[in-house]
Amino acid sequence: MSPSRQTAFHEITSASAAGFMEEAGWLWVTNYGDVEAEYRAVREGVGMWDLSPLNKWEFRGPEALEAAQRVHTNDIVGMRDGQVRYGAFVDEAGLLVDDGTVFRHSASHLWVCTNGNERAEYFDEATKGLDVQIEYIAPDLPSLQIQGPKSRDLVRSILTDADVDELRYFTFFPQPVTIGGAPVWLSRTGFSGELGYEVFLRPEHATAVWGAVEGAGATPYGVDIIEPVRVETGMIVTDYDYEPHRRTPYDLGLDRLVALEGQGEFMGKDQLRAVAADPPNRFVTIRLEGETLPEYGAGVAVAGADVGVLTSPATSPAFGAIGLAIVRTDVATIGTPVEVAMPDGTTRGGTVDVLAVYDPKKERPRA
Repeated sequence: MSPSRQTAFHEITSASAAGFMEEAGWLWVTNYGDVEAEYRAVREGVGMWDLSPLNKWEFRGPEALEAAQRVHTNDIVGMRDGQVRYGAFVDEAGLLVDDGTVFRHSASHLWVCTNGNERAEYFDEATKGLDVQIEYIAPDLPSLQIQGPKSRDLVRSILTDADVDELRYFTFFPQPVTIGGAPVWLSRTGFSGELGYEVFLRPEHATAVWGAVEGAGATPYGVDIIEPVRVETGMIVTDYDYEPHRRTPYDLGLDRLVALEGQGEFMGKDQLRAVAADPPNRFVTIRLEGETLPEYGAGVAVAGADVGVLTSPATSPAFGAIGLAIVRTDVATIGTPVEVAMPDGTTRGGTVDVLAVYDPKKERPRA
């Protein structure tokens, strides 16, 4: 078995990390000794997270834009330089392969970010015949998230040659800017449901950039708080909330990110048009009774009849026991009582709620 890959920040984070876990071939910090403080930093102040294992691909060539559009459901060909778009990657049947973002540097140069790292064959097969070169660049492009309601103030204090206030939600500076004396790419994106930024850099600048961000007052956090943070905000992860080639984007609440009326053509567009007319399932939050969590993939029932699956449970410091779930459309109404299967064969009561119980209108990241 190959050893787990260490991120460019590993030498720094290992000095204060309470532990590490292995996931998808990388070592991730679990926490830094105070999980509650890390959660509060993201929700009340500003936190920083080494997200270098985020899978990143570079699309280059005259038909790079068309290549990215062929696999992505959002309007990629309609993007402008410096824009970021999130959505689903689909197969020819319109089923989810992955989800993630596309960064447009220019019409011939894009970054494509995915959850999974085994997407080379999928990209190559889907873009056959197009003049594009696709390269996996995650090891050469470490990334750091700066997230929380005070993140703008922090970035403003360390960004020396650009105006962070110019960045609108889901945009980035296509040309490098400077943090800690090092060139970086800065985007107003993130995985927290808060105002936040992502920093992309070269490995040799990891020490300088980490030092600048932490020195300005950010609290490092690890993956132990990611489940409650993402479940509160309705964010999905491959192999937790869906398996590739099994679900449509509509099952995961990605309706508005399927650009059926956009000018670009992507695989499965006609099939998804038919699903959009009458989606059989909806993605919701279930507020769970009691403290013990069900397992990932636990069955959801109404009056004893199966109606869906609890994809991701979590204990939220703000909301208690909650979980993301895919349920039949006819039972997806807020307030519907459900039963969720427990490992011992019993069931746990729950109630259907809005998808993102934390800031359902997404006002905080747009602030």
